Formats: sequence, structure tokens, C-alpha cells
Amino acid sequence: MPSFASTIAQHARTRPDDVAVRLDDHALTWRGLDDATARVAALLRSRGVRPGDRVALIAPNVPHFPVLYHGILRAGAVVVPVNPLLRGREVNHLFADSGAVLALVWHAVAEAAHAGAVGTGTRVLVVEPGATSALLASVDPDPHVHEPDPDDTAVILYTSGTTGAPKGAELSHRNLLSNAVTSQEQLIRLGEGDTILGALPLFHAFGQTCAMNTAVVAGRTMTLLPRFTAAAALALVQRDRVTHFAGVPTMYVAMLSEPTAGDFDLSSWRSCVSGGASLPVEVLRGFEEKYGVVVLEGYGLSETSPVASFNRPDVPRKPGTIGLPVRGCEMDLRAADGTPVTEGVGEIVIRGENVMKGYWRNEVATAHAFVDGWFRSGDLATRDADGYYTIVDRAKDMIDRAGYNVYPREVEEVLYEHPAVEQAAVVGFPDPLVGEEVGAAVVLKEGATATPEELVEHVKGQLAAYKYPRRVWIVDELPKGPTGKVLKRQIKPPVREEAQP
Repeated sequence: MPSFASTIAQHARTRPDDVAVRLDDHALTWRGLDDATARVAALLRSRGVRPGDRVALIAPNVPHFPVLYHGILRAGAVVVPVNPLLRGREVNHLFADSGAVLALVWHAVAEAAHAGAVGTGTRVLVVEPGATSALLASVDPDPHVHEPDPDDTAVILYTSGTTGAPKGAELSHRNLLSNAVTSQEQLIRLGEGDTILGALPLFHAFGQTCAMNTAVVAGRTMTLLPRFTAAAALALVQRDRVTHFAGVPTMYVAMLSEPTAGDFDLSSWRSCVSGGASLPVEVLRGFEEKYGVVVLEGYGLSETSPVASFNRPDVPRKPGTIGLPVRGCEMDLRAADGTPVTEGVGEIVIRGENVMKGYWRNEVATAHAFVDGWFRSGDLATRDADGYYTIVDRAKDMIDRAGYNVYPREVEEVLYEHPAVEQAAVVGFPDPLVGEEVGAAVVLKEGATATPEELVEHVKGQLAAYKYPRRVWIVDELPKGPTGKVLKRQIKPPVREEAQP
């Protein structure tokens, strides 16, 4: 099985002057990427980093990220990607838990890394464009490429920690390389002259696999967008003749609502993939109508490298579903007691070459996450006669209203059908009479008007009486995580009720 490092070296031989990574006017060729990763590996070895050592990487979407990420792997070490927005206390947990011997940290966030390193034994090396380039230039590139065993750990991805302290999903070289190859061959299909837009955070599983590492296995160009806005993304599509885009639903919502979209030449754009959260069908259809580009929705988790299932370009697509399991991956549905579910709603379980080795140094969490060799996703879904899965909701997001199960996504889909609604998030909140009540935070489209009462009535007319939201409140924006995923745990109804029909 080849490695990412040997794949980059191969591209350096066969397409040395093709652009591997672009950021504005900066273009790094495959020869340049191979040389830079060889210098990073040499630098790490000179600092005492050995195969199997953990090296944290804290950087935004800049060319240094793929250089350092693949340099760490080339040295045989384990990459621990860290969100640059984390504070010292949060960083401290990741450094201590992973046992990182070194942290390569972007200069703009060095303060939090230094604070987080206190008491951990993690050494911090600040990465600054000019100084780091000069440092690497002073190091002789190490031609030795560490060829790992496929089951050696390559990356530890820390989960968001919605149910406690973040846990490190331990992903092997086989996990990540096979998932990138599968993404390229079955889903994204980068060809000669193609460019993928790297707008997703590269420290996150989706951005790593479906943008950066897919571009690596395909030998094609990734153009980077450090901070996403709809206008900036569309400008990059025009400037760099982008052909493929990977994003989360909030990105598609933003582009659908972008008033300047008609100002850009987007004729190069051919395909999009969506993951990270459920994409409302109304958004998918509106986006495809506006831009004339097909959106393929899929599903995955950090623990599955991340791609597990997708609607694919070569088989019938079913909007609103997450498609079929990808090659090398099996999925099934289980009841709470672990028995198979053949009809109705069940928890998605997954096994295959994309599933993590386990949670880093956490046997209790690992044991809880697996049942009979299957990884428990925590996501509830249905499966149709053709084998297509449809996400109902996260098990923990399900609302138990007076003994009836309410799935927020179903209510959200109806809210998105209202012409004034740009974004909606349905959550449960405590109620003394029914246990949990249904509420909805809504962002309206620019210039649109709608009252909470009107939105309640809109849903009330289309769903069973126990499902419609008893409280709706209008907000300027929804809280989002680093990938743009809505953080429902941070959404609470206002003290003063705006609607309670």
C-alpha cells in the first residue's frame, strides 16, 4: 500500500511543475511540495521526533498546512490537527491527552498554544511565513520517506466533545489513504486540469480527506480559502477556474443567498459535495437551480475518516438521502438494544476500512462506541428498498415530547419551505407538562419579514400536532462551529416568549 509521502514523491517525478497548492498569488508545485515536506521531515528528525511520536499542527488554510501535515507523516510521526480558534485551556487538553512532543503553531495563534503547553511537555515551534521558509531553506531535505505499516496511526482527530471532553479518534494510514482514494474514484473524480476549492477547515476530517488528501491522491490542484464567505468562494471559482467544491450546508445556504452571484463567471464549476450535517432539500434544489451544478450529499464522521456513504455521480441520486455506503464500507441500522432494524428508524452502525482503530488511550469510550465489531454513529436513520439511507437526526438531538419522538430535521425541512426563512434550527427545551417542548430559532432572508406566529402556523398546517414548534424566535445568526456546522447545544429559547400558540 503506498503512503501519502510516496504519492507526493511520485507526482514530483511525473508532474513536477503542475500546481499542487495555491493561495492567491502563491503557487506550490508538486516538486516544491515534495521538497518542502522532505525539509520538514528533516527538521523534525533533527528536533528528536521519532516515528510514532505525536506532533500537533495548529494552522489555518494556508499552504503551510499541507506542507507541515505531510512533512510530519513523511517523518513517520502522527499528526494531531488542532482548531486554531481554541483557547489555552482547550489546547492544553489536546496536548496532554495526545502526548504531543512538539506543536507546529501558526504565529497568529501562538499565545494560546504557549498557554496550552504549560505542564504538558509539548514544545512549541512557531510557524511564521518568512521565518519558517528561511528555516526550512537552511535544512537539507531528507530523501528518506518513512514507509509506514498500513495499520500504523497517521492522525488523531479530536471530536467536538459535545458529550464531555474531546476524544481522539485514532486513524490509520489505511483509513485515511483508502478513504481519499475512494473519495476520488467514486465521488469527486478530479481529472486533468481540475481544481478543488479548499474552503473547509483542513484541521477537520471533511476538509482533510475530501479536499486536501483527495487532491494529493489525484495529483490535482487545491486552491485555498482561509476564511469562507460566499462572495470570496465564488470569486475563487472564477479566478482559478475551480471545477469541484466540498462544503457544509451553511456554505450552500450562504451561496444560495449571495446577491452578487450573477457577477461571476462560474462556467468551470462542475460538481459539489455536501456533508457535515443534513442539507435541507429546499436548499439543495434552490442551489442547483441557481448555479446549474449538481450537489451530491453524503455522510461521515471523524471516526470514519470521514466518508461513509454518498450519493454518487454514476448511480441514481436521491435528494434528501445520504446515498449508499461507499466502497470498503458497510452500514446497517440497529435498535437501542443492538438488534438489527429492518423497517423504521434505527441507529447507523458502520464497519470497514474507513473505521478508526479506536479512541486514543481511552478503552472505556472505545468499548462503548463499538457493538459486535460495528461502530455506533449516534445518528438515527431509515433505509429504503434500494439501500439508500436518510438521516432522521442525531440520537441526542431527538426531542421526547410527552412520549412522542420529534425529529428536528423533519420540522426544519418544513421551515425551510417558507419563503422568508434562510436558516432554521429546531431544538428541545424543558417543559413541566410534556417533559421536552419543541422550539425553533430562525434566521430570515435579507429583506424578508415573517412573525414567529406566522412560522408556527406554517409548520402546524403540515405536521402532526405534537411536532410543530410551540416557540419560535427570530435571530440574526445561528451559532456555528469551525466547519460552519450549527451548534444546537448553544441554542436556547429567549426568556421572553415570542410565540406560544
